[in-house]
Amino acid sequence: MQGPVVVGQPNLSPVMLIGQAPGDREGKLGRPFAWTAGKTLFGWFEQIGLDEQAFRQSVYMAAVCRCFPGKKPKGGDRVPNRQEIANCAPWIERELQIVQPSLLIPVGKLAIEQLFAVHKLTDVIGKQCSCTIGGRSIDVVALPHPSGASPWHRIEPGKGLLRRALSLIEAHPAWQSLSLGPG
Repeated sequence: MQGPVVVGQPNLSPVMLIGQAPGDREGKLGRPFAWTAGKTLFGWFEQIGLDEQAFRQSVYMAAVCRCFPGKKPKGGDRVPNRQEIANCAPWIERELQIVQPSLLIPVGKLAIEQLFAVHKLTDVIGKQCSCTIGGRSIDVVALPHPSGASPWHRIEPGKGLLRRALSLIEAHPAWQSLSLGPG
């Protein structure tokens, strides 16, 4: 893993987004989802009422791993390994205790797998589930990773499942409290 550690703003929010790990540009820019995938992700959220600035000010953003995992030998970002995930787990566990979100939005398969066993994205994207963390039931609406390297969210069935997931997020009371609150 390569530093620096990348974290979002310390927002006490009813909504918490969990990403995989920062890319190589996020450390230099000092914020999660600061590059290409972020443009796509924030475009999705703008469709349901929050532009990037409002999102960053309203939603607690965390990640499975906090540092860039490095590049794969043949290109692309390396997926954090089990030990790296375990090393970072206490941070996200503590954040969940402090923030106590009503809605979790895991982004990408690695983040989703920290909450549920996932065989295929089609099993979880476009559905609202719940998980119990620290004795609390928390609603979960998963999103695909907005990476430009993956066409999953741009072709069917991913495209339709993404629309359904965004509709579920938009309708959730925790999201409504953000987008409809004073602004």
